[in-house]
Amino acid sequence: MRENHSDSVIDLSGLLCPLPVLKARKRLESLPSGHVLKVIATDPMSAIDMPHFCNEQGHTLLDQVRDAEAFIFRIRRR
Repeated sequence: MRENHSDSVIDLSGLLCPLPVLKARKRLESLPSGHVLKVIATDPMSAIDMPHFCNEQGHTLLDQVRDAEAFIFRIRRR
C-alpha cells in the first residue's frame, strides 16, 4: 500500500456496521474533490460495505488491504 502524507486518516476501529460507512461518508463530504481518505476499520463487514459504498457514491477505492485485525481502505473522493 502506498502511503501519501497528504491523505486524511479516519480510524473507525471498534465500530460496527453501518457506522464505518456512515462516518467515512461524513468525512468524505468535508473533503475537496480528488482528496484521498485512509479509513481504518475492524468490522469484518467493512470489507464488503466500503467497496459497495464507493461504487454507489462514485468514489474511487484505491486500495483495500487487510492488516492483522484491521481493514485499511484508501478512497479518492469524487
